[in-house]
Amino acid sequence: MRIRKNALLLFSKPPIAGLVKTRLTVLKDGIFEPEVASGLYHCMLFDVAEICCDALAQLEARQASSEGIVDEYELIISTTPQKNVEVMQRIFDESGQWPRNISIICDEGASFDEHYNHAFEQVFAMGFDTILSMGADMPALPRAVVVEGFEKLRALCDVPGGGIVISPDQEMGVSIIGWTRETAMSHDGVFYNKDGKTVLPAYIDKAAEFGLPALYLPAVVDVDTMGDLFHNITLVQAIEYCAKFDDLSVPWRTAQALRDMGYSDVRVPPNDLHDPREEIDTA
Repeated sequence: MRIRKNALLLFSKPPIAGLVKTRLTVLKDGIFEPEVASGLYHCMLFDVAEICCDALAQLEARQASSEGIVDEYELIISTTPQKNVEVMQRIFDESGQWPRNISIICDEGASFDEHYNHAFEQVFAMGFDTILSMGADMPALPRAVVVEGFEKLRALCDVPGGGIVISPDQEMGVSIIGWTRETAMSHDGVFYNKDGKTVLPAYIDKAAEFGLPALYLPAVVDVDTMGDLFHNITLVQAIEYCAKFDDLSVPWRTAQALRDMGYSDVRVPPNDLHDPREEIDTA
């Protein structure tokens, strides 16, 4: 029986005021004090980590032994700089018992491309066969998308030369990206593209350049701007209600934090920028 090692690589800074989600704060174009934004991100980080733990448990419960392969899964958080490894470890240790062990590594580099490459290199050097990576600012992350991501990575393990899996975000970027150990791929020129190309087409173009298959995952929205936050408020509220009738992992910390902040409802002003309706709406 062969062991196949699969890593869920979660990129995150510690939730420190002034260092995370600054676009939600008065430091940039948001409305919150830095302490409020970092507290909200703290909830998102823990919710995403818990959703990922739920997904990995589901994958382990589905284990199929007929292929002669046993899949093992590990949750790894990559942070930076090195001093934040201890900070992140303490945050998780102080939060109580987690359903599985969470490893924490440090990524280094002169750009986000290099940080991403360094983290992938470290994880593959640990002997992992697949990596599925994402950020921690996605409180509405569906557990099913994580499960689907690893199922597609498993299929790519049987493809000579490997391939990538990719989930877009709401702004021409990606929320989830991953590939197999045998895949000739990197993050070079993706997040810092000299031609101004956005992240999603940059990854697709790189895959096409190397002739790699790319498997599409449903889009997952993250939280960068106030508009993103309002979108996620509606998603979190919907998930919380739908979970009463469906098997969903609920981002309950984020949901409660939003209620504590007074964000129990999202309203928008009237919008007249729609197609003509004079011949449709009649008395």
